[in-house]
Amino acid sequence: MASFANIYTHRKVADTSPKACEICYKPSTSVLVAPENKDFFYVCLAHLKDKGFCNAIVDEAVVAAKRKKEMEAEVERVKQEFEEKQKKKEERDSAKDKDKEKDKSGEEKRGEKKTTEKKKPEDATPAVVDEEPRVFALQKTFFQQRIDKKRNAEIARRSRERLQNPNLFPQVPKGFP
Repeated sequence: MASFANIYTHRKVADTSPKACEICYKPSTSVLVAPENKDFFYVCLAHLKDKGFCNAIVDEAVVAAKRKKEMEAEVERVKQEFEEKQKKKEERDSAKDKDKEKDKSGEEKRGEKKTTEKKKPEDATPAVVDEEPRVFALQKTFFQQRIDKKRNAEIARRSRERLQNPNLFPQVPKGFP
């Protein structure tokens, strides 16, 4: 029997059809599936977080791109805040020079406060989602157990087929001795 790679993808099944976890036998809706559906088994979410059971396979390029995107967003946000502070500072300085401009800057400040209040909820809407890893590699002992279980199932299937074959058993002698 050809072995399969130690790469399992985490998938969820319907909440109405949980099955027993392979490790602790509690009902679980999480399934680890090998490539090309060669192997699958139900497992609890707690076991997926256990380093003694499996390790997450994380694509470093995706993680680096995500960090870079977050940093660019943070830099852009800081730049906008700095520009707003500079504008307010310039308005305050010009307001001190002229009383008429002071009234106008007060109105503009009120208008700016309204716009900043509108901007803040937009920044808060993209919630930070902790994406759970989807691809895992089992520890050596657990992966070997999976291979042994598949091998034993294959051996049992072959022996059942042989027992159903009528040519397996010898025939009764038909002649006299």
